[in-house]
Amino acid sequence: MSHQVFRDRWGIPHLRADSAHELAFAQGRNVAIDRAWQLEIERRRSQGTSAALLGADAVGWDRFARQCRLDDTAQRCFRRLRGETRAWVTAYVDGVNAGLDDGAKRAPELVGKTLERWQPWTPLGIWLSTHILFAGFPTKLWREEVATCLGVDAITMFATDGMTGSGSNGWLVAGDHTSTGRAVMAGDPHRFIEDPGVYQQIHLACPDYDVVGLAVPGVPGLAHFGHTGGVAWAITNAMADCQDLYREQLRRTGAELEALGPDGWRSASVHVETIEVANAAPVDVEVIETDRGPVVIGGPSGDLAISLRYPPRVREDLGFDALPLLLAATTVDDVDRALELWVEPVNVVQAADTRGGLLHRVAGRVPVRHPDNRLRVVPAWLRDHDWRGWHAPLPRAPVDSIAVMANQRGLATPLGVEFAPTHRADRIRQLLSAHATWSAADMPAIHMDTLLASSGPLLAILAGLDDLGADAARLRDRLVRWNRRMDADSHDAALYATVRSAVVQRLAAHPALAALAALPAERSYPSLFWPWLALVPRVAFALEHLLGAEHLLGIDRPAIVRAALEDVALREPTTTWGERHRLLPWQAHPVEQTWPPLAGDHDCVLSTMSIPGVTDLSPRGPAARYVWDLARRDDSAWVVPLGASGVPGDPHHRDQLSLWLRGALVPVITNWEQLRQKASDGESP
Repeated sequence: MSHQVFRDRWGIPHLRADSAHELAFAQGRNVAIDRAWQLEIERRRSQGTSAALLGADAVGWDRFARQCRLDDTAQRCFRRLRGETRAWVTAYVDGVNAGLDDGAKRAPELVGKTLERWQPWTPLGIWLSTHILFAGFPTKLWREEVATCLGVDAITMFATDGMTGSGSNGWLVAGDHTSTGRAVMAGDPHRFIEDPGVYQQIHLACPDYDVVGLAVPGVPGLAHFGHTGGVAWAITNAMADCQDLYREQLRRTGAELEALGPDGWRSASVHVETIEVANAAPVDVEVIETDRGPVVIGGPSGDLAISLRYPPRVREDLGFDALPLLLAATTVDDVDRALELWVEPVNVVQAADTRGGLLHRVAGRVPVRHPDNRLRVVPAWLRDHDWRGWHAPLPRAPVDSIAVMANQRGLATPLGVEFAPTHRADRIRQLLSAHATWSAADMPAIHMDTLLASSGPLLAILAGLDDLGADAARLRDRLVRWNRRMDADSHDAALYATVRSAVVQRLAAHPALAALAALPAERSYPSLFWPWLALVPRVAFALEHLLGAEHLLGIDRPAIVRAALEDVALREPTTTWGERHRLLPWQAHPVEQTWPPLAGDHDCVLSTMSIPGVTDLSPRGPAARYVWDLARRDDSAWVVPLGASGVPGDPHHRDQLSLWLRGALVPVITNWEQLRQKASDGESP
């Protein structure tokens, strides 16, 4: 197919073609050349074949991918697409296949490897595997254990947005509060930082549209963040609960398998698949599906069998019909209509257009069912727990000058159980209220704000402690005077983090929580779910709530804080926060290296995640930052943590890292005369 490839000084691809299908082909070919290794990993993860490349550590994921039928679900969703969308996705896949060999030559990780061709549904499988855990269904396993160990009344005691959730910031400033009279949007999606990155900056143009945005490598179009010139949109995770876990009763009857449902024993599908493992013996996995959904934990031979019910499998629809419509949108009404087709993940969406239109709504599909389904594992054989249609219409709200989305309770409250604390949202609103007029250039200061409001309960207990030793009293006074900013060069922030970790460890070790401390070793849960069942991280991310609750299982919290403070005072660290709080991206093949220091913390607007009580290293943070200017698109800006290229050694592999660290952004360029055309995708500018 005919298309042109341009790149700016940051190696960001700008693609131009004569039709939407030629452009989809160009997007697929470009990502295969820039991200061949990443695409190979993601394809294998979606099909449950990554262990054949990565070894035994990947078997847990492959087992889950096969048990929950990711690839089969992708095929079903692909078949249900509108014909035009199906052809558009297929053109993208044709482009990937056309570029894979050239991309493999640039990827040192693929030397000597034979790459399989993509199937037409592979992009849908990649989207599924990337987002299947977004809604956090394993949290229901944790709540089930809390109810068993501590009683039903304690089931929400640890409720908070934690390490395994996926959050983001986003804000919209209407034209009556900007210097141009047109809206400005900004934000940053918080995800696990990956090398190469999960978002690719890209510019896509054809006679039907001209759009810039953040693409997910392996998926056509721009699902989450885009600016067409006429309209811009962005999302955050709505924190909606849309996936259910069912406790199944299974029995074998000869060669058949049956599951007990509301109508009695019904046949369940069952077959065996084999996972090939690099440098190890293959592993067989029994794949079972009941009327509720695929069994992802246990089976008929043990005491535990749990199935997963999730909307794309039930509906045979991911919402991909919305993607080409978003690219062609020119107004917020166009975005709104496109998102009526969206399914998963469920998002809070903001949009603004050059005509003054504004949009703030939830998009996706959330089932209507018994309230207990949203909290814990429910019995499959009781009809009360059936799904009974879909929430409609989904919530929306008018935009009154400023709208903020940061995973807090708000629009999506009726659809979820656990939301992020309001600190990020409140702080963004506070910062935006400080001035009457804003511009796109002002937004990075908000991206980088490091105030940690969630430190309040711990600092309040510290302030009330008396009869301390001299060193502990001096440390207490220093922390009470601290400005509560998690700056990378701050010694006080490091001291606070040290005390916080000591409190977390002592709380988690309290005898009142001993039954939870034994998890997950004493249960037959697959290791994939262990992060949701580990007590120390749960205490860490619920610390503010646990310290502030009126009663907490008879635990003397001031005594725990006192002991932690005295302990830290004896070995008071001299490091800065950034010396300990460093970036730790996920890599399929980890390479030993020292990553740079970070500012921020989980509940700061600059949300860089660590796990207090476990590690100060940060595997999660802003996976991109963006500013969309509706007055002039070329005054927009963006940045990713590493760079545009996924090829080690390429000049653009990590050339945005230093900018990302200090909060600087790369200008969005849409003027083709300012770009340099490349003879081939792989040529560095």
